[in-house]
This record gives sequence, C-alpha cells and structure tokens, in this order.
Amino acid sequence: MSAIETFWHERKAAIIAAGVAVLAAASCLTVVDETTQAVIIRLGQPNRVVNRFEPKTDFGQTGAGIVLRIPFMEKVIEVDKRILDLDMERQQVLSADQRRLEVDAFARFRIIDPVRMVQTAGTTERVAEQLQPILNSALRQELGKRTFASLLTADRGRAMEQIREGLDREAREYGAQVIDVRIKRADLPEGSPLDSAFTRMATARQQEAATIRAQGQKQAQIISATAQAEASRTYADAFNKDPDFYDFYRAMRSYDAVFSRDDPQSSTSIVLSPDNEYLRQFKGK
Repeated sequence: MSAIETFWHERKAAIIAAGVAVLAAASCLTVVDETTQAVIIRLGQPNRVVNRFEPKTDFGQTGAGIVLRIPFMEKVIEVDKRILDLDMERQQVLSADQRRLEVDAFARFRIIDPVRMVQTAGTTERVAEQLQPILNSALRQELGKRTFASLLTADRGRAMEQIREGLDREAREYGAQVIDVRIKRADLPEGSPLDSAFTRMATARQQEAATIRAQGQKQAQIISATAQAEASRTYADAFNKDPDFYDFYRAMRSYDAVFSRDDPQSSTSIVLSPDNEYLRQFKGK
C-alpha cells in the first residue's frame, strides 16, 4: 500500500470534513463586482443591498467585494450599476404639420433603486422591455406637437428634454433613472414625400434669396440717391458763395472737354469767332 493510500485511510474522515467545511464556507460567501449592485433576498423578501449606487460616492467606495450570506435562506440577485442603453425601433411619427417622419432614438438609464427594480421587474432586461413602449409613446406625443422644421432648430433640444422628463417619471416606478434621450435620425420617408419636401425647401430658399436681393437693391438705391442729393446740396452751397468762380470753373471744364485731344490721330478742327460768347472766359475781365 502506498503512502498516499495509507494517508487517505488514516485521515479519510478529516479530509471529508474539511471538504464539507470548505463547501459550506464557499456557499456562505459571494463576490460583488464594482459594476454590480447585489440585492440579498431572504426567504423571498429583500433584506439588504450591497454596493448600492450612490450619486456622490466615489467609485469603489460603496461596499463591493466579499459578502456573507446564509446558505439556503438567502440568495443574491445582481443588478447592473452602470449606465444602460435603451434603443428604440425605428418607427414613423406624424408631426404637427402632417409630415410622416422616420424616427430613430435611444435613451440612457441606470438603476438607482435595485429593491424596487427587483420587486417590479425582476431584471434590468425586463426594465428595458417595459420602458421601450413608454419611450415610443412619449416620442409620438411630443413630436406630434412640433413641425418638421422645428426639429432642425434648438427646439429639438427642448423636445428631447420634455421626452426625458416624461420617461423618467415612468422609469421611477421600476427603480430606474433616465439620464438622457436623444434622436439619432428624424427623416422623411424615402420616395415622393422626401423629393417633394426637398423641392418645397429649395423653392422657399430661392424665394427668400430673391426677397433679400430685392431689399438690398432697394437699400442701395436709397443710399445712392441720398448721397447724390447730399453731394448736390454741398456743391450748391459751395458755388453759391462765389457765383463768378463757379461760372469760370464750369467754363474751364467745358474747354477741357471740347479742346483736349485724347486721340492724337484725330483731325477735327473747331472754328469760332473771337467774339463768340462761348470764349468769353478767354477775354478775361
């Protein structure tokens, strides 16, 4: 008989007892991960929560690690502590201006009351299943109050906040908190509705551009006329101070225009009498 067999026969009872003790100790211990909240159920009723989510507590300071439990009397239900995603199936929504929109949205939530979540839904997957139709309904109601054009402006953010608040009120019944709601896409359906919408938008932009150009031209004409009137008034005020100088100035401008030769090849001749009134400025005073 070998030494191992001899040891087994001599210490058989002690080895079995030690194994049973190890199994019993293992059944009394469970490890709770940092990303998990653990609800301890004793005889079918929630007894306590380990590693509960606390908004103002640093990560790793809420009690995760090894937890003791009573075998056969207590069981552990794990609840995700992280932020979870809720995707909405793409669906058609009718806007306030009777446009059918293809809407694709999602929400983010977390479990803040794991006991209520276990009592009402049981698992986080069930919470998501319960919240999805509520999100669909909230989107339909809120987007039905707004036009398609408003979804392209800052009003889209206000709509998302309204949807988030409504969904959050419903989520509290399941121990969840909705952190954010966002629309990934809100488009017109493919085909003739989309083409006609693009045509209307292009026509509206062209009309707006034409209106802006017409207003610009009108303002330019007003500014030009005002400037010309101001210049004429300035000239008139200046020349009225010395009418003789104004007459001399106009005569010099006229002589320059008539007698100057811009083209050296020109052979035009002008014949005037020395007594012609046109040449009176050459005679001096």
